Amino acid sequence: KKKKGSLIDTPFRLSERFTPLVALELVSDTKEEAITWLLQRIRDKQRNGGAELLVEQLRPGLGVQEKQNPNLFLIGASLQRLLSGAEDLGLFKEFNDGSMRGFTCTNKQNFKDFQGDGDGFLSVAECQYIIKHELDTLRAKDESHVPGHTQAKLYPGKSIIRRLLSKGIMVQMFPLHQKEELKRLTFSWYKKVKLSLQPLGKIQCNYEGQALYFGFLEYFTFALIPMALIGVPYYLFDWDDYDKYVIFAVFNLIWCTVILELWKRFSATLAYRWGTLSRKKAFEEPRPGFHGVLGFNPVTGREEPLYPNAKRQLRVYCVSLPFVLLCLYGSLYVMMIYFQMEGWALSLHDEDPTFWTGVLLFIPSIIYAVVIEVLNLIYRYAAEFLTEWENHRLESSYQNHLILKVLVFNFFNCFASLFYIAFVMQDMVLLRQSLATLLITSQILNQFMEAFLPYWLQRRRNKKMMRRVTKMRTQEDKELPIEEQVRLEADMSTYLGTFDDYLELFLLFGYVSLFSCVYPLAAVLVLLNNITEVYSDAFKMCRVFKRPFSDPASNIGVWQLAFEAMSVIAVVTNCALIGMSPQVKAYFPESDMQLILWTVAIEHGLLAVKFILTFLIPDVPKPIQIQLAKLEFESLEALKKKVNTWGMFSVI
Repeated sequence: KKKKGSLIDTPFRLSERFTPLVALELVSDTKEEAITWLLQRIRDKQRNGGAELLVEQLRPGLGVQEKQNPNLFLIGASLQRLLSGAEDLGLFKEFNDGSMRGFTCTNKQNFKDFQGDGDGFLSVAECQYIIKHELDTLRAKDESHVPGHTQAKLYPGKSIIRRLLSKGIMVQMFPLHQKEELKRLTFSWYKKVKLSLQPLGKIQCNYEGQALYFGFLEYFTFALIPMALIGVPYYLFDWDDYDKYVIFAVFNLIWCTVILELWKRFSATLAYRWGTLSRKKAFEEPRPGFHGVLGFNPVTGREEPLYPNAKRQLRVYCVSLPFVLLCLYGSLYVMMIYFQMEGWALSLHDEDPTFWTGVLLFIPSIIYAVVIEVLNLIYRYAAEFLTEWENHRLESSYQNHLILKVLVFNFFNCFASLFYIAFVMQDMVLLRQSLATLLITSQILNQFMEAFLPYWLQRRRNKKMMRRVTKMRTQEDKELPIEEQVRLEADMSTYLGTFDDYLELFLLFGYVSLFSCVYPLAAVLVLLNNITEVYSDAFKMCRVFKRPFSDPASNIGVWQLAFEAMSVIAVVTNCALIGMSPQVKAYFPESDMQLILWTVAIEHGLLAVKFILTFLIPDVPKPIQIQLAKLEFESLEALKKKVNTWGMFSVI
């Protein structure tokens, strides 16, 4: 009986021994000797320094009218090779007793879903992740350069795939969609509009690296329901009663702290269930774009480029930091232009209060919201260029510096005007109007930029391909030939990761946690946005972008710190708004200084309570802590037995 997710089910079977899982494309003018050398290294046994994988060249498509790149190759692996790769990577799978343990071939029969020869035990995403790891760790031996390409220098220990990418010999490497699994996933994920949980288990099997983002999106959406349910009555009844906003602000403070702490527990539960909570982290190799003077790495014992850290720090603090500050000043200048436009529209309305001048009052905010999105986009490209120029050795360091730059600018660009209106102008009516306009306009633009525009561009780019595909399809809707399917996926847009998705949720969280006490419908609007975001993100993952490689993670990383920093700012902001309310000011009719001191004291007290809650609520649920402790104890006991056994043999 074929199991769900089994590799036998895939339509991409070229022969009885070969199921292609990954496609690799070289430039069309790659030298023949380079191709022969690369394929030989991929096929060679591991003991000879090869990857021991299966590879075949993709045949030309049927009915070819335009020139196609012949250098497309399909890569797979034998089942035994995949199982040994799973052991090398330390993949965690469910054991017969329900715990999650690192997979070993010697103990394979004790894992829950391992039956027969193990077909279907590993998900397709895990198989593709294993193949990518084996290709990434394919290293040069005694070659001085890539055969036929003298400009692509090699040295012992250098990653071959990274060198091919950095020198432009390799165009791309991507995992292939498995059609039957994709059909099942799309049907349960977004084709049926229903109010239910996402199929996170199926998402994790297909998009292991992105599943945690979709888990966070779902969690954040449900966490908004209490805020939305409370916000609607506040909006409908007695809008101008500031006393109600004080109560709403207090609830806001509790809400933003509790949901982030509970998310860490939910995240740990998901990561444990998916086997990523305790998975050993792979040793990070230098980024493909990293360059420097060839030297000796004392950790790996291999030759690799070295770049002085002092020189990198000079670039960060003497160039990147001043550039970021200059951009913040530019954003501030644009904000002041917006306020001038706002004053002009208000003066026109005061002189002649008609319907059209009333509509005109919203035009400056809409224009400013569009300008904010444009500035964010331009700055993003500049930040990527600068971070690349800083020449970070590791991908994690590159991502952290890029995220910091983008977060600082986006936060200032999106929220500076709201802080100015709230605490300098102290105009709550304008604050509500600006917040609503910014929120609605940014949501519309994000949906357009993230889903509809990429889909339209991809359809336009593949118009000829789609026309040919339609001609080849029969009325029975037979499966597309593998040649056409792979070339179709090769031309699809590349998924660039969850960076923009997390950034959007970060800004939406800011709109809700910072100023929703003034505009209670903010949570409702964000809730509706998140519901549509689930479907648009699902659609673009399945239909717009190439399938991405898995990037297993145990948490959302630096984004958790970003959300927690936003919640701290929310405490300060909401306390300040409470202190500005007429009801609170009435208790301090003679001294503004006393009001400020009391507000600061309460704000510090709430921050203390927030950090106490953070300390008291464990990040990992108790049952999972026990399972992890048991696993660590058993590992230590097994190590002791192995050491004792070695000792006995040495005595003998």
